[in-house]
Amino acid sequence: MFKNTITDFTWSLWKGMLEDHASPIRSAKEGVEFRPVSISTVTFSLDQIKEIKAKLGGTLNDVIVGVIFYGIRLYMETASKGAGNARSTALVLLNTREITTYQSVEEMGKSETKGPWGNNFGFIHVSIPNATNLDNSDPLEFVFEAKEMITKKKNSLVVYLTGKLIDLMSKLRGPEETSKYIRDVIWKSSMAISNLIGPVEKISLANHPVKSIYFMVVNVPQSLMVTMVSYMGKMKIAVGAEKELIDHTLFNACLDEAFERIFKASIDSVPRD
Repeated sequence: MFKNTITDFTWSLWKGMLEDHASPIRSAKEGVEFRPVSISTVTFSLDQIKEIKAKLGGTLNDVIVGVIFYGIRLYMETASKGAGNARSTALVLLNTREITTYQSVEEMGKSETKGPWGNNFGFIHVSIPNATNLDNSDPLEFVFEAKEMITKKKNSLVVYLTGKLIDLMSKLRGPEETSKYIRDVIWKSSMAISNLIGPVEKISLANHPVKSIYFMVVNVPQSLMVTMVSYMGKMKIAVGAEKELIDHTLFNACLDEAFERIFKASIDSVPRD
């Protein structure tokens, strides 16, 4: 854990200063957060994801992140030949606020609260795996690489250290400078990923049954945002894409193709430790 923490934290600081390549998923122009965005969704079967997990090991997150990374590389190569292995980093924002009990708005506004509230978060950088030949490469390698990266990040305190760094920066330099730093870190990466665990059973809002759920983070300085939420046996992938840069129809088709390739390859795969 000590080794992973030092390595991840150092790399995170360095990556915050290093800008990703311009690519089919990342605009090099400033002001991305003010451009029009298309929001679309792709739905996968949670049972099929569990089948892949059972064959390959790991977690559901390992599988779905592997699918997304593979789909991204397929899209990049299809959109621009030779761009499939451009240096690309996914930024994962994680909540670090420990919620011990429910508090109403009135309770949180009092001087004596039961716990911290507001935005308390950290972030980790995850490199999107490369592939020398997407047509002939083993699609399962993306799942195995995602599993390896996620396992390493779990066995590290980098999320909490970056959270403390942001907190310290806010106290020493003020919220405005801190927000500029966070904005710069986000802009220098290629995309962001966020996920939520949704309800298992069907829910309703004001007596109206909810057929599907997804969420999206908007007005971020990135051309691509991917979010995931599970609900009633389905995994909904929402894609927020800059209209002028990303063909969301082609992008979603690449996600579907990535899932199909990984699912078929997993059926005949030999389990790994």
